[in-house]
Amino acid sequence: MGIRGLMSFVEDHSNEFFTGLKLRDTKIVIDGYALFHRLCFTSNLELRRGGDYDSFADVVQNFFESLFACNICPYVILDGGCDISDKKLATIKDRAREKIQTAHSLSVGGSGYVCPLLIREVFIQVLIKLRVPFVQCFSEADRDIMTLANHWNCPVLSSDSDFCIFDLKTGFCPLNSFQWRNMNTIKGTRNYIPAKCFSLDAFCHHFSNMNKDLLPLFAVLCGNDHINLPIMETFLSKARLPLGATSSKGRRHHRVLGLLNWLSHFANPTEALDNVLKCLPKKDRENVKELLCCSMEEYQQSQVKLHDFFQYGTYVCPDALHLGLPEWVLVALAKGQLSPFISDALVLKRTILHTQVENMQQPNAHRLSRPIRQIIYGLLLNASPRLEKTSGNALPSRPLAFSEVERINKNIKTSIVDAVELPKDHSDLSKLTELSLRRRQMLLLETLKVKQTVLEPIPASLKLPIAVSCYWLQHTDSKAKLHHLQSLLLAMLVGPLMTIINSPGKGELQEDGAKMLYEEFQRVKAQTRLGTRLDLDTAHVFCQWQSCLQMGLYLNQLLSTPLPEPDLTRPNAFSTLNEDLWRHTKYGGTSYVSRLYSGSLVHGLCQQLLASTSVESLLSMCPEAKQLYEHLFNATRSYAPAEIFLPKGKSNSKKKRQKKQDTSCSKNRERTTAHSKCWYEGSNRFGLLMVENLEEHSEASDVE
Repeated sequence: MGIRGLMSFVEDHSNEFFTGLKLRDTKIVIDGYALFHRLCFTSNLELRRGGDYDSFADVVQNFFESLFACNICPYVILDGGCDISDKKLATIKDRAREKIQTAHSLSVGGSGYVCPLLIREVFIQVLIKLRVPFVQCFSEADRDIMTLANHWNCPVLSSDSDFCIFDLKTGFCPLNSFQWRNMNTIKGTRNYIPAKCFSLDAFCHHFSNMNKDLLPLFAVLCGNDHINLPIMETFLSKARLPLGATSSKGRRHHRVLGLLNWLSHFANPTEALDNVLKCLPKKDRENVKELLCCSMEEYQQSQVKLHDFFQYGTYVCPDALHLGLPEWVLVALAKGQLSPFISDALVLKRTILHTQVENMQQPNAHRLSRPIRQIIYGLLLNASPRLEKTSGNALPSRPLAFSEVERINKNIKTSIVDAVELPKDHSDLSKLTELSLRRRQMLLLETLKVKQTVLEPIPASLKLPIAVSCYWLQHTDSKAKLHHLQSLLLAMLVGPLMTIINSPGKGELQEDGAKMLYEEFQRVKAQTRLGTRLDLDTAHVFCQWQSCLQMGLYLNQLLSTPLPEPDLTRPNAFSTLNEDLWRHTKYGGTSYVSRLYSGSLVHGLCQQLLASTSVESLLSMCPEAKQLYEHLFNATRSYAPAEIFLPKGKSNSKKKRQKKQDTSCSKNRERTTAHSKCWYEGSNRFGLLMVENLEEHSEASDVE
């Protein structure tokens, strides 16, 4: 949530409302969403080229190591999907529009902050590696955070101004004053982190010792993510709110100051609410009262007992239970094994497709992964009879319809997409985990249009990224070129290189070659970050790949990982590293590092390959890396369009000839479907059924 203007107001009065803390020897409940955004946006990370996930993983690791050094026990609470009431939809759409404008600004060299697409997945994997306890709530986490912190009598760490409203026993520490990078020591032995803690008592004392119970009413009158009633402007114009302060800061926070001073005159919320309603037309009073009371309940204690989850592993959410979802789905959601994307699709039949820093003049990058989502939606159909009554976004005339909020040019639009209707034994979500590994793997690979035999030489943790890359290359809307594919595959070698460097028993020549190649990759990455101009077409191609990887991950998770989940936070192949060795080696950096995708590296490699460097010359110094690269390249090349392997001159002349022919979208789709049918005929009858369904549902109509 978040209350407009409140955080900047209390920060302007930090000497009055905050007390200094030397934080150590305590539990702390952390707002996970706020934390990973804060770490992403305040650590000088690359945000234009799809993200340097390795650098982000380093920052997350360093943050938690600072807590461990001070004997602070963190418990991370993550938001889940959208609330079943969908009351935040207007706010979500507003933020989606703002994100598009920010992404556009970044794409043309401007400023701004947009989280890379897979940042949440990387964050969760780091938590797992560091054994930091965490839970993913079924919907918004604020009330659950407050309830857990009060149960344990420990502080909350967040940047959400709603925690200035909650009555927290031990207080709220804002992230922007949590100095984890400046850890101090008491008497040379005991470490602590300097922090500030918001005092609700001091805040209420400042406003004539106002009753704390009035603060939820203040929040909803001021406007938060859940409520923004235009009729409240009528109340604000008639109430003659007393400003109290007359400074420039006071004028900047006119509404906050006026409301707090006005509310301080009332003894309790009932009296204050009656006076609010008196300022409104009689015909509106009952509806407004109901909405305000409902919104104020969001600041009451949660019924979810997260301490039971952390102690016994049981997560019970009344709202989730009411929907009748399969038990395995609820457990997987709570453990972060399924994304909030899945719960949104399940509960609301609507998903949000997050904009990346891409070419705004092209169709959004998520269009490429739509067929994967159609299979996901097909698996989620018929999850529970109760959902049919609660989902407000399904079209009665189209039972297979799901809504997707996506970017169209520089605005958002809601598109209607039909799920693929799957065979009966695949459409019962409660029994999906009972399918054999072979059948789940077959469904995944058929969705990605990849033969299992192609993946046999590939290291286990790279099988899914390579399968996704094969899908990405086959799609008619992909404009991938040879240097794009080569750059992606080269970047996947970074993890294996570090395994060679840090593994005992490797030959000296092998180790030296791996070091030279690793250092060359680091040089390319650093040079790209120095301010090289963003190639928008290349950025868009890699955004498409990331979208395909994201949806491939989600489908793989929904099918209970028939392929190993790619490890986004440590080396990906060859052997398992000794963690202590990795932690302290020069080439390991911090102990868990994302090595699957680095935007700076793949963009830099693209530039080098286009200029003069060849893959052969790069890999000549490390035969072991060259052998792995050849396996990766051979697996993907059979799925790439033939023209990407042509010399540049021939490729361009072929394009000119094609322009003279009929190259309509419909013919492109016909060629793709024909290619798919040829491949699937060698598979089983289920494969053919899936292709026919994909053909039938490939067209998605758009509605405003």
